Amino acid sequence: MGYYSRLSKSFEGALRLPLTDRSKYALISDCHRGTGSSNDNFLKNQNLYYAALQHYYRMGYTYIELGDGDELWENRNMQQIMEAHGNVFWLLSHFQEQGRLYMLYGNHDMVKKNQRYTKKKCSACHCCFEDHPDYKDRSFLSDITFYPGLILENHLSPSRRNSMEAAIPPLDLYLTHGHQTDLFNSTLWRLSRFLVRYLWKPLERFGVLDPTSAAKNYTRKDKAEKRLHHWAEQENHILVTGHTHRPTLSESDKYYCNSGSCVHPRCITCFEIERKYILLVKWTLATKPDMTLFVSREVLAGPVWLA
Repeated sequence: MGYYSRLSKSFEGALRLPLTDRSKYALISDCHRGTGSSNDNFLKNQNLYYAALQHYYRMGYTYIELGDGDELWENRNMQQIMEAHGNVFWLLSHFQEQGRLYMLYGNHDMVKKNQRYTKKKCSACHCCFEDHPDYKDRSFLSDITFYPGLILENHLSPSRRNSMEAAIPPLDLYLTHGHQTDLFNSTLWRLSRFLVRYLWKPLERFGVLDPTSAAKNYTRKDKAEKRLHHWAEQENHILVTGHTHRPTLSESDKYYCNSGSCVHPRCITCFEIERKYILLVKWTLATKPDMTLFVSREVLAGPVWLA
Protein backbone atom coordinates (compact mmCIF):
# COMPACT_ATOMS: atom_id res chain seq x y z
CA MET A 1 0.00 0.00 0.00
CA GLY A 2 1.43 3.38 -1.03
CA TYR A 3 1.41 6.58 1.00
CA TYR A 4 -1.63 7.95 -0.86
CA SER A 5 -3.71 4.90 0.05
CA ARG A 6 -2.47 4.94 3.64
CA LEU A 7 -3.53 8.57 4.03
CA SER A 8 -6.92 7.93 2.47
CA LYS A 9 -7.49 4.89 4.67
CA SER A 10 -6.92 7.00 7.81
CA PHE A 11 -10.16 8.85 7.07
CA GLU A 12 -12.37 5.88 6.20
CA GLY A 13 -15.34 6.10 8.55
CA ALA A 14 -13.63 8.94 10.43
CA LEU A 15 -15.36 10.77 13.24
CA ARG A 16 -16.80 14.09 12.04
CA LEU A 17 -16.98 17.16 14.26
CA PRO A 18 -18.80 20.37 13.30
CA LEU A 19 -16.86 23.43 12.25
CA THR A 20 -19.20 26.42 12.59
CA ASP A 21 -18.94 30.10 13.48
CA ARG A 22 -19.18 29.08 17.16
CA SER A 23 -16.56 26.33 17.08
CA LYS A 24 -13.36 26.73 19.11
CA TYR A 25 -10.60 24.18 18.61
CA ALA A 26 -6.99 24.01 19.82
CA LEU A 27 -4.85 21.62 17.74
CA ILE A 28 -1.56 20.47 19.24
CA SER A 29 0.79 17.76 17.96
CA ASP A 30 4.01 16.02 18.88
CA CYS A 31 4.19 16.59 22.61
CA HIS A 32 6.40 13.49 22.97
CA ARG A 33 5.75 13.35 26.71
CA GLY A 34 8.42 11.19 28.36
CA THR A 35 9.29 9.85 31.78
CA GLY A 36 11.02 12.98 33.11
CA SER A 37 14.52 11.65 32.38
CA SER A 38 17.26 13.37 30.40
CA ASN A 39 15.77 11.87 27.21
CA ASP A 40 12.39 13.51 27.83
CA ASN A 41 12.25 16.17 25.10
CA PHE A 42 8.92 17.46 26.42
CA LEU A 43 10.37 18.27 29.85
CA LYS A 44 11.87 21.66 28.94
CA ASN A 45 8.54 22.95 27.63
CA GLN A 46 6.12 21.30 30.05
CA ASN A 47 5.32 24.58 31.85
CA LEU A 48 4.63 26.35 28.55
CA TYR A 49 2.35 23.51 27.47
CA TYR A 50 0.50 23.47 30.78
CA ALA A 51 -0.03 27.24 30.65
CA ALA A 52 -1.40 26.96 27.11
CA LEU A 53 -3.65 24.07 28.12
CA GLN A 54 -5.03 26.08 31.05
CA HIS A 55 -5.79 28.99 28.72
CA TYR A 56 -7.66 26.79 26.26
CA TYR A 57 -9.61 25.13 29.05
CA ARG A 58 -10.70 28.46 30.55
CA MET A 59 -11.60 29.90 27.13
CA GLY A 60 -13.85 26.96 26.21
CA TYR A 61 -11.76 25.40 23.44
CA THR A 62 -12.04 21.76 22.43
CA TYR A 63 -8.59 20.16 22.60
CA ILE A 64 -7.48 17.89 19.75
CA GLU A 65 -4.12 16.14 19.98
CA LEU A 66 -2.77 15.24 16.53
CA GLY A 67 -0.61 12.27 17.52
CA ASP A 68 2.72 11.51 19.17
CA GLY A 69 1.33 12.83 22.42
CA ASP A 70 3.41 10.34 24.38
CA GLU A 71 6.87 9.03 23.55
CA LEU A 72 6.27 5.28 23.42
CA TRP A 73 9.16 4.37 21.16
CA GLU A 74 11.87 5.39 23.58
CA ASN A 75 9.78 4.41 26.64
CA ARG A 76 7.91 1.23 27.40
CA ASN A 77 5.90 2.29 30.44
CA MET A 78 2.90 4.57 29.91
CA GLN A 79 2.33 4.65 33.66
CA GLN A 80 5.72 6.33 34.23
CA ILE A 81 4.89 9.00 31.65
CA MET A 82 1.59 9.77 33.38
CA GLU A 83 3.28 9.97 36.77
CA ALA A 84 5.99 12.33 35.43
CA HIS A 85 3.40 14.69 33.92
CA GLY A 86 0.47 14.12 36.25
CA ASN A 87 -0.67 17.76 36.17
CA VAL A 88 -1.08 17.57 32.38
CA PHE A 89 -3.18 14.42 32.50
CA TRP A 90 -5.20 15.84 35.38
CA LEU A 91 -6.14 18.84 33.22
CA LEU A 92 -6.81 16.66 30.19
CA SER A 93 -9.24 14.66 32.31
CA HIS A 94 -11.25 17.85 32.87
CA PHE A 95 -11.41 18.40 29.10
CA GLN A 96 -12.71 14.87 28.74
CA GLU A 97 -15.36 15.30 31.44
CA GLN A 98 -16.80 18.19 29.43
CA GLY A 99 -16.65 16.34 26.10
CA ARG A 100 -13.89 18.61 24.82
CA LEU A 101 -11.09 16.09 24.25
CA TYR A 102 -10.19 14.13 21.11
CA MET A 103 -6.97 12.19 20.59
CA LEU A 104 -5.26 10.90 17.45
CA TYR A 105 -2.31 8.53 17.43
CA GLY A 106 0.93 8.97 15.53
CA ASN A 107 3.87 6.72 14.80
CA HIS A 108 5.47 7.19 18.23
CA ASP A 109 2.28 6.20 20.06
CA MET A 110 0.86 3.80 17.48
CA VAL A 111 0.19 1.24 20.22
CA LYS A 112 -2.75 3.38 21.35
CA LYS A 113 -4.78 2.34 18.33
CA ASN A 114 -5.34 -0.92 20.18
CA GLN A 115 -7.95 -0.11 22.83
CA ARG A 116 -6.90 -3.18 24.81
CA TYR A 117 -3.53 -1.47 25.30
CA THR A 118 -5.04 1.70 26.78
CA LYS A 119 -7.39 -0.25 29.03
CA LYS A 120 -4.50 -2.35 30.35
CA LYS A 121 -1.70 0.22 30.54
CA CYS A 122 -3.67 3.31 31.57
CA SER A 123 -6.24 1.87 33.97
CA ALA A 124 -4.12 2.68 37.04
CA CYS A 125 -3.27 6.28 36.13
CA HIS A 126 -5.45 7.65 38.94
CA CYS A 127 -2.39 7.61 41.21
CA CYS A 128 -1.09 10.63 39.30
CA PHE A 129 -3.85 12.89 40.58
CA GLU A 130 -3.86 12.18 44.32
CA ASP A 131 -2.03 15.43 45.14
CA HIS A 132 -4.75 17.60 43.60
CA PRO A 133 -7.43 19.07 45.89
CA ASP A 134 -10.30 17.85 43.69
CA TYR A 135 -8.80 14.39 43.30
CA LYS A 136 -11.05 11.74 41.81
CA ASP A 137 -10.43 8.37 40.25
CA ARG A 138 -9.45 9.74 36.84
CA SER A 139 -8.25 6.71 34.89
CA PHE A 140 -9.61 8.57 31.88
CA LEU A 141 -7.21 7.43 29.15
CA SER A 142 -8.50 3.87 29.45
CA ASP A 143 -11.88 5.13 28.19
CA ILE A 144 -10.60 7.20 25.26
CA THR A 145 -10.64 6.09 21.62
CA PHE A 146 -7.51 7.10 19.73
CA TYR A 147 -8.25 7.83 16.07
CA PRO A 148 -6.03 7.64 12.96
CA GLY A 149 -7.85 10.63 11.51
CA LEU A 150 -10.63 13.07 12.26
CA ILE A 151 -12.67 15.45 10.09
CA LEU A 152 -13.87 18.95 10.95
CA GLU A 153 -16.95 19.31 8.78
CA ASN A 154 -17.06 22.90 7.53
CA HIS A 155 -20.65 24.12 7.67
CA LEU A 156 -21.70 27.04 5.53
CA SER A 157 -21.78 30.31 7.46
CA PRO A 158 -25.22 31.97 7.78
CA SER A 159 -23.90 35.08 6.02
CA ARG A 160 -23.02 33.01 2.93
CA ARG A 161 -26.19 30.93 2.58
CA ASN A 162 -28.02 33.47 0.43
CA SER A 163 -25.00 34.76 -1.46
CA MET A 164 -23.30 33.76 -4.70
CA GLU A 165 -20.48 32.24 -2.65
CA ALA A 166 -22.88 29.56 -1.41
CA ALA A 167 -22.42 27.78 -4.75
CA ILE A 168 -18.81 27.03 -3.69
CA PRO A 169 -18.88 24.65 -0.71
CA PRO A 170 -16.29 25.32 2.01
CA LEU A 171 -13.42 22.85 2.37
CA ASP A 172 -13.48 20.39 5.25
CA LEU A 173 -10.43 20.03 7.51
CA TYR A 174 -8.87 16.56 7.55
CA LEU A 175 -6.80 15.99 10.68
CA THR A 176 -4.18 13.25 11.01
CA HIS A 177 -0.64 12.87 12.30
CA GLY A 178 1.13 12.69 8.94
CA HIS A 179 3.37 9.66 9.44
CA GLN A 180 1.52 7.78 6.69
CA THR A 181 3.81 9.27 4.03
CA ASP A 182 6.71 7.10 5.16
CA LEU A 183 6.84 3.29 5.08
CA PHE A 184 9.13 3.00 8.11
CA ASN A 185 6.91 5.25 10.24
CA SER A 186 3.66 3.51 9.28
CA THR A 187 3.72 -0.09 8.03
CA LEU A 188 7.17 -0.88 9.49
CA TRP A 189 6.73 1.16 12.67
CA ARG A 190 7.70 -1.77 14.93
CA LEU A 191 11.10 -1.99 13.23
CA SER A 192 11.57 1.77 13.56
CA ARG A 193 10.57 1.61 17.24
CA PHE A 194 13.16 -1.13 17.83
CA LEU A 195 15.91 0.95 16.20
CA VAL A 196 14.96 4.12 18.10
CA ARG A 197 14.72 2.31 21.43
CA TYR A 198 17.97 0.37 21.22
CA LEU A 199 20.15 2.30 18.76
CA TRP A 200 19.22 5.97 18.28
CA LYS A 201 18.14 6.70 21.86
CA PRO A 202 21.58 5.83 23.34
CA LEU A 203 23.37 7.65 20.50
CA GLU A 204 21.21 10.77 20.99
CA ARG A 205 23.14 11.46 24.20
CA PHE A 206 26.26 11.97 22.06
CA GLY A 207 24.50 14.26 19.58
CA VAL A 208 23.79 11.65 16.89
CA LEU A 209 20.36 12.29 15.32
CA ASP A 210 18.05 9.60 13.96
CA PRO A 211 18.47 9.76 10.13
CA THR A 212 15.10 8.05 9.57
CA SER A 213 13.14 10.73 11.45
CA ALA A 214 11.19 13.26 9.36
CA ALA A 215 11.46 15.71 12.28
CA LYS A 216 15.29 15.56 12.35
CA ASN A 217 16.20 14.89 8.73
CA TYR A 218 15.47 17.78 6.35
CA THR A 219 15.43 15.61 3.23
CA ARG A 220 12.81 13.30 4.71
CA LYS A 221 10.93 16.30 6.11
CA ASP A 222 10.66 17.93 2.66
CA LYS A 223 9.62 14.65 1.05
CA ALA A 224 6.91 14.02 3.65
CA GLU A 225 5.48 17.54 3.32
CA LYS A 226 5.37 17.36 -0.48
CA ARG A 227 3.41 14.11 -0.27
CA LEU A 228 1.01 15.52 2.30
CA HIS A 229 0.40 18.62 0.19
CA HIS A 230 -0.10 16.52 -2.95
CA TRP A 231 -2.73 14.34 -1.25
CA ALA A 232 -4.61 17.37 0.10
CA GLU A 233 -4.62 19.13 -3.29
CA GLN A 234 -5.75 16.04 -5.17
CA GLU A 235 -8.53 15.30 -2.66
CA ASN A 236 -9.49 18.99 -2.37
CA HIS A 237 -9.31 19.02 1.42
CA ILE A 238 -7.44 21.13 3.95
CA LEU A 239 -5.02 18.67 5.54
CA VAL A 240 -3.78 19.47 9.06
CA THR A 241 -0.91 17.39 10.43
CA GLY A 242 2.09 17.36 12.74
CA HIS A 243 4.91 14.78 12.43
CA THR A 244 7.58 16.89 10.72
CA HIS A 245 7.66 19.44 13.59
CA ARG A 246 7.79 22.29 11.06
CA PRO A 247 4.87 24.72 11.63
CA THR A 248 3.17 25.83 8.41
CA LEU A 249 0.19 28.08 7.67
CA SER A 250 -0.26 30.06 4.45
CA GLU A 251 -3.16 32.22 3.31
CA SER A 252 -2.22 31.74 -0.34
CA ASP A 253 -2.17 27.94 -0.11
CA LYS A 254 -4.51 26.44 2.47
CA TYR A 255 -4.30 22.82 1.36
CA TYR A 256 -1.57 21.78 3.80
CA CYS A 257 -1.09 23.06 7.35
CA ASN A 258 1.27 21.83 10.06
CA SER A 259 0.85 22.67 13.75
CA GLY A 260 4.53 22.15 14.60
CA SER A 261 5.37 20.54 17.94
CA CYS A 262 5.92 20.97 21.67
CA VAL A 263 9.63 20.06 21.53
CA HIS A 264 11.08 23.15 19.84
CA PRO A 265 14.11 24.46 21.76
CA ARG A 266 12.36 27.46 23.36
CA CYS A 267 8.66 27.29 22.51
CA ILE A 268 5.63 25.25 21.56
CA THR A 269 3.45 25.90 18.52
CA CYS A 270 -0.17 25.03 17.80
CA PHE A 271 -3.29 25.99 15.87
CA GLU A 272 -6.29 27.87 17.20
CA ILE A 273 -9.58 27.80 15.31
CA GLU A 274 -12.26 30.29 16.31
CA ARG A 275 -15.11 31.91 14.35
CA LYS A 276 -13.88 29.86 11.34
CA TYR A 277 -10.46 31.52 11.36
CA ILE A 278 -7.26 29.54 11.94
CA LEU A 279 -4.18 30.98 13.66
CA LEU A 280 -0.69 29.56 14.08
CA VAL A 281 0.37 30.45 17.63
CA LYS A 282 3.62 30.25 19.57
CA TRP A 283 3.82 29.96 23.37
CA THR A 284 7.18 30.99 24.82
CA LEU A 285 8.86 32.64 27.80
CA ALA A 286 9.22 36.42 27.63
CA THR A 287 10.53 39.14 29.97
CA LYS A 288 8.70 42.18 31.34
CA PRO A 289 10.48 45.54 31.80
CA ASP A 290 10.98 44.72 35.49
CA MET A 291 12.82 41.53 34.43
CA THR A 292 10.11 39.12 35.58
CA LEU A 293 9.37 36.15 33.34
CA PHE A 294 5.94 35.34 31.94
CA VAL A 295 4.40 32.96 29.42
CA SER A 296 3.74 34.80 26.16
CA ARG A 297 1.29 33.91 23.41
CA GLU A 298 2.38 35.18 19.98
CA VAL A 299 0.64 34.84 16.63
CA LEU A 300 3.05 33.51 13.99
CA ALA A 301 0.66 33.33 11.03
CA GLY A 302 -2.97 34.06 10.23
CA PRO A 303 -5.76 34.55 10.74
CA VAL A 304 -6.74 32.55 7.67
CA TRP A 305 -10.44 32.34 6.93
CA LEU A 306 -11.79 28.81 6.48
CA ALA A 307 -14.96 30.10 4.69
